[in-house]
Amino acid sequence: MGAIRPAVIKRVARELVEKYPDKFTSDFNTNKELVAKYTNVQTKKVRNLLAGYVTRYYRNIHTKRPKQEVPEEEENY
Repeated sequence: MGAIRPAVIKRVARELVEKYPDKFTSDFNTNKELVAKYTNVQTKKVRNLLAGYVTRYYRNIHTKRPKQEVPEEEENY
């Protein structure tokens, strides 16, 4: 099982991606530099947590597959 990120990390990361959608990429190191630039994070650990979640969030947004439709026959069971 993986570690659960605090809600504040998720909230700030989502806000950053929504505010600067064209800046962030799926590369952790690039996002790490951008997080340091756009926030006033004091510690390396928090910066890396934010950059990691930004990377994961960005990948999820840009690689979402459409949901497969379930045939009506299977819905009844």
